Amino acid sequence: MSVATHTLPNGLRVVSEHMPGLKSASVGVWITAGGRHERPEQNGIAHFLEHMAFKGTARRNALQIAEAIEDVGGYINAYTSREMTAYYARVLEADVPLALDVISDIVLNPAFDAKEIETERGVILQEIGQVLDTPDDIVFDWLQEVAYPNQPLGRSILGPSERVEAFGRDDLAGFVKERYGPGDIILSAAGAVDHDAILAFAERTFGHMAPRMRIAAEPARFQGRERRETRDLEQAHLTLAFESPAYRDPDFYAAQIHANALGGGMSSRLFQELREVRGLCYSVFAQASSYDDTGMMTIYAGTSAEDLGDLSAVIATEMKRAADDISQAEIDRARAQLKAGLLMGLESASARAERLARLIAIWGRIPELDETIARIDAVTRDQVRGFGQRLVTGGGPAMALYGPVGGAPTLADLTGRLAA
Repeated sequence: MSVATHTLPNGLRVVSEHMPGLKSASVGVWITAGGRHERPEQNGIAHFLEHMAFKGTARRNALQIAEAIEDVGGYINAYTSREMTAYYARVLEADVPLALDVISDIVLNPAFDAKEIETERGVILQEIGQVLDTPDDIVFDWLQEVAYPNQPLGRSILGPSERVEAFGRDDLAGFVKERYGPGDIILSAAGAVDHDAILAFAERTFGHMAPRMRIAAEPARFQGRERRETRDLEQAHLTLAFESPAYRDPDFYAAQIHANALGGGMSSRLFQELREVRGLCYSVFAQASSYDDTGMMTIYAGTSAEDLGDLSAVIATEMKRAADDISQAEIDRARAQLKAGLLMGLESASARAERLARLIAIWGRIPELDETIARIDAVTRDQVRGFGQRLVTGGGPAMALYGPVGGAPTLADLTGRLAA
C-alpha cells in the first residue's frame, strides 16, 4: 500500500492510497463542515445541501448525475455528520476520471433549481418524520441535545421541520460560500488509483478557488441534563452519555477499550449482566465517539417500563465495578476487538478513502498503521481504570428516555448511585 498527500497552494488537500490487485476505486470529496458548523438559523442546512448536490448542476440534471455513475456499474452517495459532509463514488479503475468529474461537478456547480428545492424539501421532511417515528433513532438526537444544550453540537443534523420548510436558494448558496472553501475540502481516493493523475485533476478542477479563512466551530461544552418523553410504546428506551476524550486526546484509545469492555459485544459486562444473567433487556451496548474537541461515551438499552429501575441500577453498579476491577483479560479482549475492527475495515477501498479523509481532517497527516496499532497496544490497565473512575466521579452524565418512562429513575437518582 502506498499513501501520498499533497496540499494545493489554496489549501485544498489531496490524499490517495494505491491498493495493488484491486480493479475498483473509491473517490470522493470530504468537506470539514457539518451540523456543528451551522448557526442556529441554519440548523439543517448542511444536510439539505447534501441532498441538493444530487438534484442537478450547470452541466447535468438529477437523472444524468445518477446515470453517469450507474451506466458504468458504479455507486454514488453522500452523508452529513456533525463535523463533516461527504460526497463519494465507487467505480471500476477505468471510470475513476468520470467519478471525479461527477463528484467535483456536484460540489462546485450545484444548480439549486427552485423546483428541485421544493421536491427535496418534501423528501427531507419525510426523513425527519421517519426519525421521529423511530424511538431508538430520535432518543439519540435528544441525548445529544441534553449533553450539549444550546450549542451547535447538540442540534439535530436534519434540523427542525420549521427550519427546513423555510430554507431557500440563498440559504444554500450562503452556506457554500461560508463553509466550502478550498481549505475545507479534502479530495480522497483509494484502490486502483494513481496519485499523480488525482493530483493533476485536483489542480485543474479546484486550483482556481481563492483561499478563504476557515471559520472555527463553536467550542463544545458537555453538560449533564435530562430529557424524557413519555409515550405508549412497548419498550422504554434509555440512553446515557458521559463526556469522553476528543480525537487527539491521549486517552482516546483508553476510552475506546473501556467502552468495548463495558458494552461493546456479547462478552461485555453490560451484555452479560443485563441480558444473559438477569434478562432485563434484549438490546444493550456502550460505545465511545469523538469529535474535534470533545467526545461522548454512550450507553443504550431498551427494556420494559417495570424493569427500568433495575436496569439503571445495574448499569451504575457495573460502571463502578469496571472502574475498580476491570481485568487484564477484559482489556486484552477489547483491545483485540478494536484492532480487528480497524484492520478488517481497511479491506475495502471505500473504508480506506474515508479513513484517509478523516485522518487528514484530524491530524493533517496520515499516521502509519503501525503507529496506530502501537498506540492501542500501549494502553495500560491503569489508564483504562483511570478513565472508568473519571466517568463515575466526573461532572455527571446526560440522560434521554423515550417510551413508558414516567416512573423511571431521574438523572439525580443515577448520579447518586454512581457516587454511592
